[in-house]
Amino acid sequence: MQVKKTLAGITLIELMIVVAILGILGSIAYPNYVDYVRASRRADAITELLKLQLAQEEYRLRNSSYASIADLGTNPSSEFYSFSASNIGAETYTLTATATGAQALDTDCAAMSIDQNDAKTPAACWR
Repeated sequence: MQVKKTLAGITLIELMIVVAILGILGSIAYPNYVDYVRASRRADAITELLKLQLAQEEYRLRNSSYASIADLGTNPSSEFYSFSASNIGAETYTLTATATGAQALDTDCAAMSIDQNDAKTPAACWR
């Protein structure tokens, strides 16, 4: 009498189906993940710009003019944005966050700015 041996495991076809499903899920999930990370970094930059805006207004209350970032005594830090102040005067300023490194691929929001009138550009990036 012969004993019949059965092999347990998965076939090559089953393995290929699993790989195909994982590939499809990955192709959908990865771009969404990248967009989420960029939006998260953008939100961090907006937070820093708003902190700088508050510091500018506080400085103006005390000194009757706006100041450079160095004069504000704040040091905005971000791995993905650099911050600058321009158009500084007694009644005007413009604060800008410029994307650096991997965040520079966020071309629609590569540079975000806010001024003394709370004008935010580009508007779509501030939502």
